[in-house]
Amino acid sequence: MRDSDDPEESHAQWSGPWYLFPPIRNALIAAAIAILTFGLSLFDYLPLLAENGLYAVSMLLGGFHWAQEGFEELVGEYEIDIEILMLAATGGAVALGLWEEAAFLVILYGAAEGVEEYTFARTRASIRSLLDLAPEEARLITDGTTQMVPARELDIGDLFRVKPGESIPTDGRVVDGRSTVDQAAVTGESTAVDKQEGDQVFAGTVNQEGVIDIEATTTFEDNTLSKMIHLVEEAQEEKGKSQLFIERFGGVYSPIVLLAALGLMIAPFVIALPDYWARRAIVLLVAAAPCALVMSTPIAIASGIGRAGREGVLVKGGIHLENLGKIEAIAFDKTGTLTRGEPVVTDVVAFEGTEDDVLRQAASVEQYSEHHLGEAIMNAAGERGLEQTEVSEFSSITGYGAQAQLMEETVYVGKPGLFERFDLDVEGFSEVEDLRNEGKTVVLVGTPDRIMGVIALRDEPRPEAKDIIRDLHEMGVEVLMLTGDNEETAQAIAAELGIDDVRADLKPEEKVEAVKELTKKYEAVGMVGDGINDAPALAQATVGIAMGTAGTDAAIEAADIALMADDITKVTYALRLGKRAQGISRQNIVFSLLVLAVLIPGALLGLIGIALAVVAHEGSELLAIGNGLRVRRG
Repeated sequence: MRDSDDPEESHAQWSGPWYLFPPIRNALIAAAIAILTFGLSLFDYLPLLAENGLYAVSMLLGGFHWAQEGFEELVGEYEIDIEILMLAATGGAVALGLWEEAAFLVILYGAAEGVEEYTFARTRASIRSLLDLAPEEARLITDGTTQMVPARELDIGDLFRVKPGESIPTDGRVVDGRSTVDQAAVTGESTAVDKQEGDQVFAGTVNQEGVIDIEATTTFEDNTLSKMIHLVEEAQEEKGKSQLFIERFGGVYSPIVLLAALGLMIAPFVIALPDYWARRAIVLLVAAAPCALVMSTPIAIASGIGRAGREGVLVKGGIHLENLGKIEAIAFDKTGTLTRGEPVVTDVVAFEGTEDDVLRQAASVEQYSEHHLGEAIMNAAGERGLEQTEVSEFSSITGYGAQAQLMEETVYVGKPGLFERFDLDVEGFSEVEDLRNEGKTVVLVGTPDRIMGVIALRDEPRPEAKDIIRDLHEMGVEVLMLTGDNEETAQAIAAELGIDDVRADLKPEEKVEAVKELTKKYEAVGMVGDGINDAPALAQATVGIAMGTAGTDAAIEAADIALMADDITKVTYALRLGKRAQGISRQNIVFSLLVLAVLIPGALLGLIGIALAVVAHEGSELLAIGNGLRVRRG
């Protein structure tokens, strides 16, 4: 039985029809020879020597692939694997003159192994097909003219042009033009994303509207699409706990079965009926081979990882997919994870004039500011169509705000503390305290003599965050917030989203301690953050999930799961996929053990023959493979 990573060595790139896949093709040809031989033998058209010779040819053809693997593991790794059990059963059947049964065993086992390898090859090919999304040629810009060159020849710093409807050949930065880009193949985002000068774009994404000129930031071999494929392929080779346990079990179980069968063959020479017990030993070898058990987990895990990769969710190993299915509690960072990551104006209160007057004056002062709150005020004014008034003598007041000469007076925009320096009664405005209680940042607009209005800003929750929290609760997952933001703001956001357990004012090391506490209480704990700043907590959690990591090596390295898009809905998708993969793996394990529990006693008691043992053995393996593939289709 091959490990899940072995198919990569010989048939990982297979994309042809299933019946031409070499192991399956050989098994089909061997089956045709065996069936023809059996038919001719029924009418005595073949002498016994020719009949046995044709059966031998079918066995060599149908069994060469898996027999070679068995010998390589025996000689190279000193392991007695399932292939050795099947070879022993085949040799024993031939020694007893059971050529038909021996051929039947070899061909069916070869076909089952071929289906298994084909399944892995197709899973691998499906993720590698993402490379086909990137065009083979790029429109290189040199000296103001364009020429088509192979995309693989693009170097970092090269300029290339992408027209509407064309795919982007490699990662880059827009240097000219505006458009919308369909990024679904890389990030899993369902809607196109606006792109303008300075924005990053990814290989394999599709330009939809305008012409854009792009500066390459990676080579073709190192672009986001290639990194995704590499990460998924590596992850499919990483084994989960269940798979490692089953493989260790097989390493002990297989030699025991082989010794038991040898004992059945040798003992009768002392007591009697050697042929009878030899047949029983061969049936035991076939019946007890745990193929379905060994295949119970890797198919489900590989299928799940491949499916997730195509949805923009990079699972970095089988163990992480298994752990996703065990998560009982999940902690979210607030800023940039549950929220948008940037402040927006939520309220404007005018004590003098109108709201637009207050916002216009504030935007006029902030037009020269580089502070993120000033940018948010400018954006709000722009959304209302308010034009800024020209100001003079602008200056920033470190830690408080900004001031500028507007018309004939100096206007200040800043924290309440700025106006307290002018001995103005900030506490007399109840609106200020009410807005603060809602977790909002309050900015006052006024002069040294009076306060003209209040602008409230907040890093607003993502629109979908509340639904995600509700879904997690319905899944039975406890949800927490771990944030470095202040208690007031954190509690306000948590209350709005339906999160009961909030831990605020946390430093990075305190987030790690919080995750450690949670792991003592719950079997498995997830941590969701927006990048490298949450790396310590992501690493400490049972499963660390980094958001919006397209093109960000550091974030991908820090987490066990990387969400290529800045899409929090992928968190619930990943958890559901993990639970589905875990459930299907368990189904396969239970089914496989039940099959062994029936076949082994049946073989020892003489209740089943070799033909029935072969059919039951290979049938159970194919059923395990088919069930495992449901992860990919679910």
